[in-house]
Amino acid sequence: MENRNSPGILALVESMLSACTLCPHQCGVNRLAGETGRCRAGALPNVALASLHHWEEPCISGLRGSGTVFFSGCNLQCCFCQNQQISQQDFGESVSCERLAEIFLAQQTQGAHNLNLVTPTPYVPQIIAALDLARQAGFSLPVVYNSSAYESPATIQALHGWIDIYLPDYKYFSDELAISLSGAPDYFPHASAAIREMFNQVGECEFNPDGLLRRGVLIRHLALPGQAADSHRILAAIRDNFGANSWFSLMNQYTPPADTAMPLELARRLTTDEYDELIDFALSLGLENGFIQEAGSASEKFIPDFNLDGILHKGEQS
Repeated sequence: MENRNSPGILALVESMLSACTLCPHQCGVNRLAGETGRCRAGALPNVALASLHHWEEPCISGLRGSGTVFFSGCNLQCCFCQNQQISQQDFGESVSCERLAEIFLAQQTQGAHNLNLVTPTPYVPQIIAALDLARQAGFSLPVVYNSSAYESPATIQALHGWIDIYLPDYKYFSDELAISLSGAPDYFPHASAAIREMFNQVGECEFNPDGLLRRGVLIRHLALPGQAADSHRILAAIRDNFGANSWFSLMNQYTPPADTAMPLELARRLTTDEYDELIDFALSLGLENGFIQEAGSASEKFIPDFNLDGILHKGEQS
């Protein structure tokens, strides 16, 4: 694909990458000159997998699947991350913005309900450039921005007009937990500000007649074993900061990594009683627009196989 980005898009990419402040770490590195910061991302997008994914919320996956593009590198260092192969070990393939646009278009050709960008924060400028090229070539799917919410409001502002659906995590209220488990100081205020900007852009959830999400913010919270008090504060913050009508997803899929030393309280899965108590607490707050997960969601079988499918041209090898 030929690069037909406008001068304005190219200038945006250059300005955002030459002194990177995409997230609260504010590393300020010149990624165009080969420097890297906390997320280790460079000048080109690093991508590990592009495929139809059927394990998101029903309003995202639908019947045909969500066209999910998994980016490598992450500005968090979650000790319990189930995708450590890409988030911390940086498995993936560096591709041009032109190739990334082709990957986006391929998801549409394969029948995806939407384009789902997973861990996109380190690559926001390149994603904008790729979406611009893809739109010029006929791309029209709703775009899902699936992130940790640990990002600068200015980064979210730059995405105005490019993203239809925001799918942010709302991980921690406690700064102690955010630092010890994810290396993310001041996570709660930063995430709150980023999610507020998401709401400013796309508003509350809107669904099509088939029940698929076409626009809006759906807030995720992963329940952790032994951390009910922090989950209570996050659920209350959803109501207090964004309204009782906000849509949320209370996730029951925490799976302790088998090969990682974990704090004792996190070395087990969430119990049914712990999860049910959080559901009851959410209802007591007046939060009724929520998705919950069945028992058995915490399983290694739901972890994707990062194998570069959909990334390389046919016949290429990494």
